[in-house]
Amino acid sequence: MNKPFSYEITPASGLVAYFSMEIAIDRRIPTYSGGLGMLAGDTLRSAADLGIPLVAFSLAHRKGYFQQHLNQSGDQTEEVQPWNPADLCTEEPARIRVSVEGRDVTVRAWRYDMVGRYGHIVPIYLLDTDLDGNSGWDRGLTDHLYGGDTNYRLQQEIVLGLGGVRMANAMGLKVNVYHMNEGHAALLTLALLESEMGGGPLNSPTEADIQQVRNKCVFTTHTPVPAGHDRFSTEQAIRILGGDRTSRLEKLGVFEDGLLNMTMLALRFSRYANGVAMQHGKVSREMFPQYQIDAITNGVHAPTWISEPVQQMLDTHIPAWRRDNLCLRNAIDLPEQEILSAHHRAKEALLTEVASRTGLVLNPNVLTLGFARRAATYKRASLMFTDPERLLKIATQAGGLQILYAGKAHPADEPGKALIHNVIETAGKLSNDMLRIVYLENYAWDLGALLTAGVDVWVNTPRRPYEASGTSGMKAALNGVPSLSILDGWWIEGCIEGVTGWAIEDGANDAEEAVNLYLKLENAVVPMYRNEPEKWAKMMRTTLAFNGSYFNTNRMVKQYTRNAYYPVRLLELTRPGVEEPAYVRA
Repeated sequence: MNKPFSYEITPASGLVAYFSMEIAIDRRIPTYSGGLGMLAGDTLRSAADLGIPLVAFSLAHRKGYFQQHLNQSGDQTEEVQPWNPADLCTEEPARIRVSVEGRDVTVRAWRYDMVGRYGHIVPIYLLDTDLDGNSGWDRGLTDHLYGGDTNYRLQQEIVLGLGGVRMANAMGLKVNVYHMNEGHAALLTLALLESEMGGGPLNSPTEADIQQVRNKCVFTTHTPVPAGHDRFSTEQAIRILGGDRTSRLEKLGVFEDGLLNMTMLALRFSRYANGVAMQHGKVSREMFPQYQIDAITNGVHAPTWISEPVQQMLDTHIPAWRRDNLCLRNAIDLPEQEILSAHHRAKEALLTEVASRTGLVLNPNVLTLGFARRAATYKRASLMFTDPERLLKIATQAGGLQILYAGKAHPADEPGKALIHNVIETAGKLSNDMLRIVYLENYAWDLGALLTAGVDVWVNTPRRPYEASGTSGMKAALNGVPSLSILDGWWIEGCIEGVTGWAIEDGANDAEEAVNLYLKLENAVVPMYRNEPEKWAKMMRTTLAFNGSYFNTNRMVKQYTRNAYYPVRLLELTRPGVEEPAYVRA
């Protein structure tokens, strides 16, 4: 197989710098909490595969997110996940400083090389304040992902945004484009503005200064509700950022209702902004009508999330799928028995892990539903329990039903913890020989991969329109697993009724949508699974072919490259004799 173009990164190269508070880099590195971090990691894996000239910045998170423990009552407790960057990364010699509450804090960077399929490297720089000379408090600023209070969060965002730009400069990286993955990194725009002003008067940026920064920045928002956007009080901004910087930000119009809004800051200084699904783009434009916000629908990194049995099948029948995910469209012609057999092996691997974790032996021949995601109340994990008697009747109709749950609640999210407790308590009451409900603790990368590949149907029940995108259903689709989901986020684009899964029809309230969920299980899912294995195999093929070939990060990264990173170059291609850059062709 010919090796495609790979863009070698040198200090003189023009780079995209990707900033994200969390990145799922490696299974051994707990620098992610959920979907946002997984998306960031998958983005970088595809960028490496495609040879995109890109580097990334995040924080070291030496104590990780947290290890989840659940007792028999369903109460969650948390334990730190310590790791040592020196074990898996290379320390860079550069040192920079940022001001936090008037203190100078020294920052270093650890480099992790994300190596692509053809050897191209995307360096990831993890910023770290655990250095001699910093105070004990400041040494811990980069320890906990989403830990502490909003003061801690703003201090971390100074390290990521202001510190990341300074570190890139200190290492001699020539950055053309700064991509803010969510608003946590929005303060990088302030660092760029101050650099553009060359140390001029603090409160007098010109429109030309602002435009120079905008020309370099792009922004992706992932949050469809106002409460999900980072906002800090004026008092916090003055105390932590400093009075002069706060005054400048106020004059730039990025305060709303007396609060520094990091999404507003990112939008103000970005020449391109996007939501992460078609519907989310619409919602974002309604939230911020003064800005133009596009949409690039998320994807997942196919080789990371396709199970080994399915990969082996694809390597036999569609060997080009790794190089070009669009070739997965040819899954429409996979032998039916082979896709059933591959899925059965993936399901057995999942159930083996369930038995290892819980001691429960589940039946590989019984319809198994999966529901695993962050335990936020809007995701309505308990919607399936609205009518317990009806759920038990469906289990009997199916000849048995197994439901696997997983998900963490943020340590400060008491309603989320209560939701987990409720699901586990209800599971204990409802489970019998026909209906088995299991909540698996410590939802993370490995368990997520087993679940999305091994269940028979992926269930998602968010309250509209709070699902920005959702990527777990995409991971399931890449394994041929259909979804049964509310029409929100990516599923609006991915649902072909009876072909890639089923839509839970909108209702006026939770009770009505629960009824619609039961109707789909009774009338569509259970009869096909139990009585029509050939039709089920065809659905798995069409799910993989139609959704797997589109909802992947190879397609997504190409869209970012063409629409966000290098749009001017693409316009120049209309002129005769101008050759398309190789990394745009990738």
